[in-house]
Amino acid sequence: MMKTLLVRGMLAGLIAGVLAFGFAYAFGEPSVNAAIGLEEAGGHAHSHDASAPPSEEEELVPRDIQSTLGLLAGVLVYGVAIGGLLSLAFAFAQGRLGSLRPRLTALLLTAGAFTVVFLVPFLKYPANPPAVGRPGTIGARTELYFGFVAVSLLAGIFATVFGRKLADRLGAWNGFLLAAAGYLAVIGVVAWLMPVVDEVPATFPASTLWSFRTASVGTQVTLWLALGLAFGAFAEKALGRRTTVTA
Repeated sequence: MMKTLLVRGMLAGLIAGVLAFGFAYAFGEPSVNAAIGLEEAGGHAHSHDASAPPSEEEELVPRDIQSTLGLLAGVLVYGVAIGGLLSLAFAFAQGRLGSLRPRLTALLLTAGAFTVVFLVPFLKYPANPPAVGRPGTIGARTELYFGFVAVSLLAGIFATVFGRKLADRLGAWNGFLLAAAGYLAVIGVVAWLMPVVDEVPATFPASTLWSFRTASVGTQVTLWLALGLAFGAFAEKALGRRTTVTA
């Protein structure tokens, strides 16, 4: 059964990746192209130093490939990986969250993972278009972002484990509220302690930045929602068939 769930999770991730690619291409690429156009026109320099000469970097992959095949490949790999991890989490959680149907368990897991893996880190370190940010700080910004994702994920796991134990003593609703409060307290302190990163220049168009960030959120919502719905349907069918055979 574990192998069956894993395959179906990866298949659900593949489906979700295709849908997320469609959303990202339709709504995200225009703002990316606008930001790159500003950079090429000299409206914004990575270095933020007017005296520094513009750097000419050789483009290893043409822009039309980046926005089509490159984007598709990246989203599909991400979707398949997330789908596989979701199936493993589902195999562990099914039956431990009460007498929930597999479809509902999958949706709850997906919503929780979306919150702790993407939404909360995004609120601290929101995505920026490619023309925003200094090249010299890419490594530091990447480390800060993934470090915050790791803290959020660990805090979410501990909150889930302790919330389940609290639910046995205090009831499901009280256990959920206390676990959520604990998660928010931990992540709030960590977010306050971690440095703020704001490299968006005052001259950068707010509309372009807003369009890019809303498209980033929309792409993630599309991927995670499609993943939860598809995997929930697959898992319920697989487990229902297993119950029928066993009976």
